[in-house]
Amino acid sequence: MSLIPSFFGGRRSSSVFDPFSLDVWDPFKDFAVHFPSEFSRENSAFVNTRIDWKETPEAHEFKADLPGLKKEEVKVEVEDDRVLQISGERKVEKEDKNDTWHRVERSSGSFLRRFRLPENAKLDQIKASMDNGVLTVTVPKAEVKKPDVKAIEISG
Repeated sequence: MSLIPSFFGGRRSSSVFDPFSLDVWDPFKDFAVHFPSEFSRENSAFVNTRIDWKETPEAHEFKADLPGLKKEEVKVEVEDDRVLQISGERKVEKEDKNDTWHRVERSSGSFLRRFRLPENAKLDQIKASMDNGVLTVTVPKAEVKKPDVKAIEISG
């Protein structure tokens, strides 16, 4: 198989033995199971949502790369049992019947990520912001109270 085009008009024969054929052999094309492109595109959006969680002395900071999403398309919620939930959806681009797609690599569909926050999280002071497709969620930490230490005199 070769990427060299035929000099004698269009594509060459699709014979397996033709060394200049532009046809690429697909070993899976005859299998009965085919996943629709919508299924794989939606799953890739869920799987590819990467979120960093960093802890500083003052707060827990979550950063998610969400290119192409507006803040209205993203939800940040906290459940009663200290679970931070980040979700959203990227809509599928409308397809025109006259369009020919050559490659679809950008993911679409919904995503959902959940994180259990530690005991020292101040749930009532959580802030979220979106800048250039990066969502930042800041969860302040309660000050750790140092235990009072009382010296005990040893007699004897």
